[in-house]
Amino acid sequence: MKDVTAVFPGTFDPFTLGHENLVRRAAAMFERLIVAVAASRQETLFPLAERVGIAAEVLRQVPNVQVVGFDCLLVDFLRQQDARIVVRGVRTQADFEYEARMTAMNRKLYPAMETVFLLPAEEYGYLSASVVREVARHGGDVSQFVPEAVFSRLQHKL
Repeated sequence: MKDVTAVFPGTFDPFTLGHENLVRRAAAMFERLIVAVAASRQETLFPLAERVGIAAEVLRQVPNVQVVGFDCLLVDFLRQQDARIVVRGVRTQADFEYEARMTAMNRKLYPAMETVFLLPAEEYGYLSASVVREVARHGGDVSQFVPEAVFSRLQHKL
């Protein structure tokens, strides 16, 4: 969409091939896509600055994508970026129900906001960052689930 900035928010801890797939697909839909890496109140494997750096490295060849960290309400971030479109990936009905509740709340706070839901590519329908973290923490091979830049950092970190 011409002259439209969309935001794809998440903690991206770690950034997976599923995330990359969704970002590349969303980037083809919008003139500008901001991958908004959220600070987390919960403990993360990678600190915010490193998660931003990893996502930027993975997505560096996607010209209309910008990676930005944020630590505020999503609706406030949208306003700061002059954006009103949020892109979210949903794998399951449970994901959709959670995201629908979040969308309803965010729309109360920012009525101009719209959410676009994308289903993951079939090969990533089961993939989540939390599962990748658990497998990696227990010494499992996660190389088929994450970009190389993430895999090398996971090996070093764990």
